[in-house]
Amino acid sequence: MRWRGPVLDALLILAAIGFDVLTTWHTWGTPSAPVVICAAFSVLAGVPMGFVRRWPVPVVGYLSGLLILTDQIGAFTVNTVQMLLIAALGVVAHRARALVVLGTAVLSAVVTGVNLADPGHPFTVNAWLYCVGAVVLPVLIGGYLRGPAGRLPERDVTLDVLMAGGGLTLTVLDTWTDWPAAGGPVWAIGSLAVLAGLSLGVARRLPGLVFVLQVVLMLLAGQYFEAATSTCVMLVLISVGVFAMRVASWFWTFVVYLVTVLVIAVFTAAMGIVGPAAAVQPTRVLVLMTLVVAPVAIGRYLQARQAAGEAERLRLRESRRLALAQVRADQLAERESIAREMHDIVAHHVGAMVLRAGAARYADPDGPSTQVLTDIRDTGHQVLEDLRGLLDLLRDPGKQPGLLTDPAAVMRQSAERMSAAGLIVELDVGPEVEQAPLVARATAARIVQEGLTNVLKHAGPGTDVRVRLTSSPDGLAIEVHNGRPPAAVLGLPSSGQGLRGMRERAHALGGTLSAGPDGDGGWLLTVLLPTRQAA
Repeated sequence: MRWRGPVLDALLILAAIGFDVLTTWHTWGTPSAPVVICAAFSVLAGVPMGFVRRWPVPVVGYLSGLLILTDQIGAFTVNTVQMLLIAALGVVAHRARALVVLGTAVLSAVVTGVNLADPGHPFTVNAWLYCVGAVVLPVLIGGYLRGPAGRLPERDVTLDVLMAGGGLTLTVLDTWTDWPAAGGPVWAIGSLAVLAGLSLGVARRLPGLVFVLQVVLMLLAGQYFEAATSTCVMLVLISVGVFAMRVASWFWTFVVYLVTVLVIAVFTAAMGIVGPAAAVQPTRVLVLMTLVVAPVAIGRYLQARQAAGEAERLRLRESRRLALAQVRADQLAERESIAREMHDIVAHHVGAMVLRAGAARYADPDGPSTQVLTDIRDTGHQVLEDLRGLLDLLRDPGKQPGLLTDPAAVMRQSAERMSAAGLIVELDVGPEVEQAPLVARATAARIVQEGLTNVLKHAGPGTDVRVRLTSSPDGLAIEVHNGRPPAAVLGLPSSGQGLRGMRERAHALGGTLSAGPDGDGGWLLTVLLPTRQAA
């Protein structure tokens, strides 16, 4: 579950108030700190954190004023306010512009100095370092969280597991003999060693966070566990290399580089190059700067290799896509060529039929077969027009054929043609059908055409046929129902493609088709085309 909005703001308020209570509760009830006053200061310090996500800059200003107030009156909440101010400054660095971040950072540094300054005591170097570090660190973290490191494209965690295992092996084998002499609980020292090693397993996904963690652990080791200093330095250098590999920004890489050089120079023995008690000298710093360049260079090299590999993979994918497109284009060209040849062949034969029917009609204009010859001629003309339309559609897929222009006219012409051939056709098209999608109406017209043709082929002339089209919220319903043939009919040869073609047309729009005897010697064809899906 992801906490958002007011719920998250309320949780931030409760966390800030609870943090102050935990750090100051031992002073509550003393003569100098009444319970009511302490509780009021806890609320004053915690409530602003509920607004830090929306208005971080005003919250920093408020906490700065509250820090000076609590410092002057000696309230124990001053420590809580100081830490909340650092957190709020990080939010400003994450969301605000550079000039706003600079202004709030200067303000935070000034009020932090006021908090640390005591009358009659000199301002020490440590105090200066704390003032600068308390401002620079949240600014860097907030800026980094803007997202300089992209997400890993792959989901394979094999390398992460290997890095975690290698880090754990390094830290445990190199330090476990010194755990009892560290001056603290063995379980705590061991847990920190395990944490330091395992954290490398997420270094590729959270490079900045792992780097900060390794630096903090190295500083703790320099203060409380000097035997692990060299191990911690190695982990820091590894995290620097991973950071350089994962973060493309040279600015953030340079920041990490400088922080690493400074921390190693001041707090560690630099892997034996600088003694623990030795002063920081320019020559030694130069050696450290050269030393830290190595992981940065390695990380950048690996980043370049990964970028080259990704570019090659993109090139291969694009090549495959172009190859598939070329194959598809060749297939379409071949289909067009085949369609053109079929058109020429069929047009030749149908044209010959039309010419012969026309010639026979004019040769015997008053003969008994005149109407049949006229129908053959008109049907042939219609077939030629349909073939030309299909060829045009293959040449230009964006061109709409005549069928899509007026499906109702196609159905009326089919009914008239079948009536001329001897069927008794009743066409019933509801007015609401015109509101159905054009694709559904065009499909219905083709199904009606094929359905009437099947009736003529299998039932013969003189058969009653009722064609009914209705539209409803469920879809476009088509019904072609013919009665019992008036006489025994010698059906024409059938390939079975007509019914199959109608079924495929219906299924293409998500519809259903059923066909079979009606129980009275006739045949019933019903189709339902869902208009919403067709639209």
